[in-house]
Amino acid sequence: MREPHIDYAEVFRALPGMVALLTPDLVYADANDDFLRLAGRSREQLLGRYIFDVFPENPNEPAAAGMRETEASMLRTVATGERDTMALLRYDIEDPQRPGLWQEHYWSPVNAPVLGADGKVVLIVHRVEEVTELIRARGGAGDAGRGGSPGPGEDGRARVLEAELYTRARELQEVNERLRTAHAHEREVALALQAAMLPPPGPIGSHDAAVRYRPAIGALNVCGDWYDLVGLDGLDGEGLAVAVGDVVGHGLAAACAMGQLRSALSGATRVADGPAQALEALDRYARSVDGAESTTVVTTFIDWTDHTITYSCAGHPPPALVRPDGTVTFLDGATDPPLAARPVQVPRPQARTSFVEGSTLVLYTDGLIERRTESIDSGLERLAASLAHHREKDPETLADALLADLLPPAGNTDDTALIVLRL
Repeated sequence: MREPHIDYAEVFRALPGMVALLTPDLVYADANDDFLRLAGRSREQLLGRYIFDVFPENPNEPAAAGMRETEASMLRTVATGERDTMALLRYDIEDPQRPGLWQEHYWSPVNAPVLGADGKVVLIVHRVEEVTELIRARGGAGDAGRGGSPGPGEDGRARVLEAELYTRARELQEVNERLRTAHAHEREVALALQAAMLPPPGPIGSHDAAVRYRPAIGALNVCGDWYDLVGLDGLDGEGLAVAVGDVVGHGLAAACAMGQLRSALSGATRVADGPAQALEALDRYARSVDGAESTTVVTTFIDWTDHTITYSCAGHPPPALVRPDGTVTFLDGATDPPLAARPVQVPRPQARTSFVEGSTLVLYTDGLIERRTESIDSGLERLAASLAHHREKDPETLADALLADLLPPAGNTDDTALIVLRL
């Protein structure tokens, strides 16, 4: 049986309820028939116009917040790629036939994203429920705002309840706005602190290295990841220690713990006999740092003369070694629990592997490979495939290719640190 042809443009226009489509710049792209009818505007009056040019704020209401809250909700949808449901909203509309006359309206809006092939928002679905008559019929916010008094008995109590619910919904919306502002400020401060503590790598001789840090998109789940490269003078000839770590937690607390642990490991690395001893010293230090428990970290000591990598891992995803022929080996021979999660008297393991010149060593945090809906093995397989495919690229280009291949198009939900080193 052949599937019937569906004209989705006609379906959209016939949808019950008020629905409009807007671009990420908040310009009307389309509106269904109910939206046009209930808003009292023609399609020509809407399409191609900025939403708040069509529906400006009521100048006679100094406390009006409908335009500001609607704009903030839509921009959140664009920034996060997620649906945003607003509290009950008063947003008066000017009568198009009688300029200067404003009609009181109450709305229940929802903004939802339409994503393009690249995972970015290309349209906003703006669905609005007109509840003005319900509020008036129940003696709600409209009458209460004009000083109306409720009637007797049960009907009077119902009116009071409606007005109370409206007031509480508005208060909740204001609290949420303050929380969002506070969270955004904390995120900016934490990211600034993170950037100050994660500078680009210094000169490492003839070996090229690239580092990347990508914060989580639109969330506070940032600032727990770090990377570090430390020159080792104690090895025969010359050497280099490369490490990445991931603090459990987020925001300023995680950024502060990260800074302390990164500095402690950098110092321990310079005097330790090997990566296991460096992690043992870090483990002891982590027990005295608030928020450092269960931090994962992996460190590698590279000996350029012997062409060997000695490594130790504290609960962290294994480094990847890519040989020139495309073979990818995960360095998982010395895995141990995270920091402060094991007896201090038990030595941490370390292992050693050889490499050939032209190989590439890649260290990363779990934001690069982990997805909530799948096992970590699937993420490691994706990483290995991407490394094999791009192995001939220089570290800077390879680092960008890995992020493009492995992070979700809409943005990563966990922060990600990455080091790519050509051996």
